Amino acid sequence: MIPYLLPRNEVIAIVNSSRPTMNTAEIYTQTLKHFLRPIQPLMDDSRVTEVMIVGHNRIYFECAGKIQTSELSFASESSLMAGIRNIAEYSNRRIDINHSFDGRLPGGERVHAIVPPASRVGPCLTIRKFQKSTFDLGKLVERGSMTPSAAEFLSLCVQLHKNIVISGGTGTGKTSLLNALSTAIPESERIIVIEDSSELQLNQPHTVYLEAQTAQIDGQKAVTIRDLFVDSLRMRPDRIIVGEVRRGEALDLIQSMISGHAGSLTTVHANTPRDAARRLETLCLMNDAELPIYVARAQVASALHLVVQIARMPDGSRRVHSIAEACGLDEKNDYTWRDLYQFQAAGMDDQGNLKGELVPTGLRPSFASEPFQMGLGNQVHESAMLFCA
Repeated sequence: MIPYLLPRNEVIAIVNSSRPTMNTAEIYTQTLKHFLRPIQPLMDDSRVTEVMIVGHNRIYFECAGKIQTSELSFASESSLMAGIRNIAEYSNRRIDINHSFDGRLPGGERVHAIVPPASRVGPCLTIRKFQKSTFDLGKLVERGSMTPSAAEFLSLCVQLHKNIVISGGTGTGKTSLLNALSTAIPESERIIVIEDSSELQLNQPHTVYLEAQTAQIDGQKAVTIRDLFVDSLRMRPDRIIVGEVRRGEALDLIQSMISGHAGSLTTVHANTPRDAARRLETLCLMNDAELPIYVARAQVASALHLVVQIARMPDGSRRVHSIAEACGLDEKNDYTWRDLYQFQAAGMDDQGNLKGELVPTGLRPSFASEPFQMGLGNQVHESAMLFCA
């Protein structure tokens, strides 16, 4: 039996009786601080990026790319459930034995919750903390995520309107890298950002942010990424950025890339550039257009220009592992690649940090002359070996 909590309207009424000027977000900020008090030290620690609660008495957190065990705990399963139900109320979601939910806290943190019997270990709550992006490509160079040559190369590729997919596993920093890449987009362009849960924060003034909406308990219908994609094409975009492709909306993105909206950026869960292309192909087949597989593969091969592979290393650092150019299909109808940069490891130092850097392979991209044709030749410095006049 899941403990019952006061309904949303009663919570608001009670708090408003004492502070009538508070809005809904402020109300739930206060109530959730009460219910989530056991993990407040982790929520207040700027170094902590994720909090993972497994039952009321097992709490883990991620710090500096490594998962650690906390000594904190909730008093009981009921107290944890009270917090989960309040988050569900704030997010206007349902949480019961048949429904897990994705939501967010008033501060913007992303939340996922699942409860018994679907979870055999008690209520599980995962909080990905809202991190205001301060990264550009230069800062990623300072952190050792990539070299100055690779940063300059990627900046030029963004300005050349290449379609770029950032590939990596969970927690590898795909969104941070996407934010950093977006800083190379000229401020004169109109950008439409589409996400399941808003995380991207672009610096350009002419940016429109669209966020998918799940079906609500009050009967409001869902608004999907695909719905938003259709809207975006009617909004005169210079760029379309999709935070992550997970379903059939991949086909809409791929088709927009090959029909006049080049320069798109997105992320996908995959372990290699080849896997990223195949993942996009599979997602395209999930679209209700019922494409033959060879058509989906041909469209992905035509649309894709670059895959930036990012990985979390054994020391917890997040680094660009490779940059590969997609070169279409071969005679066997398989994807072909040109590896432009590869990470070369050189062991561990005395502090347990991985040594190594991202280095050019010596191969040039097929578009090596384009920076000069487009008047960007004065920006070719560190990456000069990849380009020719």
